[in-house]
Amino acid sequence: MDTIKQEKVRRFEEFIDRRLKPDLVHAIAERDKVFEQQKIFSDLRSNIENLEKNNVTNLKTLVNIGSEVYLQADVPDTTRIFVDVGLGFHVEFTWSEALNYISAREEKLARQIEEYTRLIASIKAQIKMVCEGIRELLQIPPERATKVYTS
Repeated sequence: MDTIKQEKVRRFEEFIDRRLKPDLVHAIAERDKVFEQQKIFSDLRSNIENLEKNNVTNLKTLVNIGSEVYLQADVPDTTRIFVDVGLGFHVEFTWSEALNYISAREEKLARQIEEYTRLIASIKAQIKMVCEGIRELLQIPPERATKVYTS
């Protein structure tokens, strides 16, 4: 009977290590990517609003041409901008069109963040449930198990 318990515990621990923990790491990484996209759109919104507020119609700027190499650029007309809409495509927008597009993308990104957050919570709950199953199998008192599994 003792070897059966040990085998079950080993399989539970293997399930946590080989399935649940990698799933958790992946979900957190994906959510972090969405947070980065959200930050990019937030910065773009701020820049457009600053251009509108200050009535900037032309500007000089530095453009990253790759590998952190910058080139000075002169933008004669800032009333239309190109926004990366994904898959390597850029769409020309007026400021107001760009702000509308950004709002829609921010809403979508917020929903994705919520979905990933729920997924992360679900995976953590599954890990906790499996750990509780291990505790019950080993007949460890709950107050002692907290110290074992949280350290």
